[in-house]
Amino acid sequence: MRDTDFQKYIDFHKNKGGTGKLFNFKFIKYAEGFLKLEGEFPIQTLNPNGTVQGGQMTSMLDDVTSLLLIYESKATIYPSSINLHSHHHRPLFSGKVIATAEIITQGKNIATIKGALYNPEGKLVSTLMHTAFITKNVSKRTET
Repeated sequence: MRDTDFQKYIDFHKNKGGTGKLFNFKFIKYAEGFLKLEGEFPIQTLNPNGTVQGGQMTSMLDDVTSLLLIYESKATIYPSSINLHSHHHRPLFSGKVIATAEIITQGKNIATIKGALYNPEGKLVSTLMHTAFITKNVSKRTET
């Protein structure tokens, strides 16, 4: 797959979604059931301690895991989160990160996707188990 194939999904997310404007995703790699993107945490995502707020990390991983499901379905489905279970392993500072998503299971109605964030040194910062109810994309916003 070429990065231009996936870029239209990133662009749609950036233009139509709130967090899509915030995280500045860039495509790195896709393989069936796997996605790797570069993301960025701006200073607006920091807590008073100067580190990225845990909910912001969870939000980025929610986006990346969802984008994988949407891409693989050619935008015919939309994941509706049932459970987002995150673990934060070390502090993270503003700047670029690597975000990955891997489909663990996907049935007719439910999918479980694992997400992970890595800091610029390649160390694991946060993991997410995302359980989503799969719905047909009935949105009028299907420019992807």
